[in-house]
Amino acid sequence: MSKTAILEYDGKKYEFPVIVGSENEPAIDINKLRDLTGAITLDPGYKNSGSCESKITFLDGEEGILRYRGYAIEDLAAKADFLEVAYLVIFGELPTKEVLAQFETDIRKYTLVNEEMKNIIDGFPKTAHPMGVLSSLTSALTAFNPKVVNVDNEKEMYEAVCKTMGKFLVIATWTYRKMMGYPLNYYDNTKGYVENFMRLMFELPTGPYAKNQVVIDALDKLFILHADHEQNCSTSTVRIVGSSHAGLFASISAGVSALWGPLHGGANQAVLEMLEDIQKDGGDADKYLAKAKDKEDPFRLMGFGHRVYKNFDPRAKIIKKAADEVLATLGVNDPILQIAKKLEESALVDEYFVSRKLYPNVDFYSGIIYRALGIPTEMFTVMFAIGRLPGWIAQWKEMRVNKEPIGRPRQIYTGYPLRDFVAMDKR
Repeated sequence: MSKTAILEYDGKKYEFPVIVGSENEPAIDINKLRDLTGAITLDPGYKNSGSCESKITFLDGEEGILRYRGYAIEDLAAKADFLEVAYLVIFGELPTKEVLAQFETDIRKYTLVNEEMKNIIDGFPKTAHPMGVLSSLTSALTAFNPKVVNVDNEKEMYEAVCKTMGKFLVIATWTYRKMMGYPLNYYDNTKGYVENFMRLMFELPTGPYAKNQVVIDALDKLFILHADHEQNCSTSTVRIVGSSHAGLFASISAGVSALWGPLHGGANQAVLEMLEDIQKDGGDADKYLAKAKDKEDPFRLMGFGHRVYKNFDPRAKIIKKAADEVLATLGVNDPILQIAKKLEESALVDEYFVSRKLYPNVDFYSGIIYRALGIPTEMFTVMFAIGRLPGWIAQWKEMRVNKEPIGRPRQIYTGYPLRDFVAMDKR
């Protein structure tokens, strides 16, 4: 028997259907609320509103669960590689060996970026933030790929996915090369996707870049852990922009801009900036742990706790091991990272942090890895964007294939009621 919810408003009762998801999450369907009652709901930040039904990602913040298409993040990080997970997230099933090989081959067909894109990146100053450059370059891809994708045509949709995966990685690394004043690199189709990222970033004309498999494996895991995260700010942005039937590149460009904010993708950059501030102040981690526990002190310990995960961040458990391996392999002796390790060790045993479940999150460990690799803090959110790309594509594709209506939130107007116009000489 299907459940209903009853709302009593203005002396009348109204029934609304209750939808239950595949993981037993209940939702009251208020699609007809305004038509029936004349009222709307007020939910700032949409914290209690489901904007869509989705088959892509399941997240349970209370239990610390994250799954893509039903597969536990722990299994995917341990047993799959990034392109394998990207295919799963976008198309719904894990690929066979043959399908995965073809997917990588097809991505390689589109890794060459039009040379005229260099004219666009040349227009930015070296001081431009890489995320601003990336958003602009992603949007500019629309000009070089003007054909509208027919989402109901599987071949066209598949080609659009491969094109986006191929070109986005290249232009993301170009933002770093621009910032550093280095010549722009090209994708090497004889190498893997994540290995190409390292090459594109760090290989210089003065000598070949020697790959480090531990580093590549750690980045592969990080990209997997960031691949999707349900209806967060940037993903919701991609869906709402795409709901106007804006193209894939334009929608992803909007997602990049949303991710840029320090409350979203900029969190790992905020972690490193905090660590740098602690070092400038003498490097006393204990002093800042005490400040974090002082209710009267405005200092906030960045990279600990999570707005969604109320228990622990399942991604942090996975990437902590990779972070330890990277630091050990590279033999990095960096005072900033020593402060990070001290904060981590103390927070994991300190009763104040343990009782409040303020454990290190994925942003904390990803920041440590990126710092160890010599990636500038301004590039941290670009790294996040590379990992999140499959999720943005999948969410855009799902929204369009499902023919969801254009996003159009309501509001409660709290301004002046009707006023008489005041003539200029009487103001």
